[in-house]
Amino acid sequence: MALSSPAVLIAMIGGVAISLQSLFSGVIGSKVGVAESIFIVHAGGMLLAAVIIAFLRGGNLAAWNTVPWYTLTAGFLGVVIVGSISYTVPRIGLASTLTLAVVAQLVVGAILDHFGLLGAVQRSFDLPRILGLAILGVGTWLVIR
Repeated sequence: MALSSPAVLIAMIGGVAISLQSLFSGVIGSKVGVAESIFIVHAGGMLLAAVIIAFLRGGNLAAWNTVPWYTLTAGFLGVVIVGSISYTVPRIGLASTLTLAVVAQLVVGAILDHFGLLGAVQRSFDLPRILGLAILGVGTWLVIR
């Protein structure tokens, strides 16, 4: 699959947003509490999503029941994500939090790919991928030590 410039740019914008959201969630969590941070972040996200859906005149929301049941846990996982970030950023710092989170994402992503689980496109482990994950492990240690 070739990488297109718009996709690369959008992915990078998403990465910047994750860094900023993580920092802001950590600040909110340290000032008002983790549960409160989760609520504030998700209330703001729900408001923006509602505006976007209204702008799209409902979009395709009616098709929600056509997706696999387990995908509907994404919102719950968002609570776990914001909660863990709100808790860890003030305690171990933004770089360490994001490093651990990204490495965990990459390892789980590689496992899901390898086995083709939960709708992932199957891509087996090979030597370069295994070496890349090992290098990530070393890099993680260097960042969080």
